[in-house]
Amino acid sequence: MSTAQIERRLKALEAELADLKSQLRLGGRTPKKGWKQIVGSFAGDPLHTKAMRLGRQYREAQRPGGKRGKRR
Repeated sequence: MSTAQIERRLKALEAELADLKSQLRLGGRTPKKGWKQIVGSFAGDPLHTKAMRLGRQYREAQRPGGKRGKRR
């Protein structure tokens, strides 16, 4: 086996070991990636609800011709 092959195998093993250590810290669960980490984290938060309402109002005010229709 050449030195380059050994280095590639070692890098792959190190990456796999890091992944296994990460899973152990998470109790065997695989980590959620990207937006899936925060889904539901604002459920029932009145400030989030208000921010969404104000954002919707702002976007509707930016439309040409004003509001097209009441959604909620």
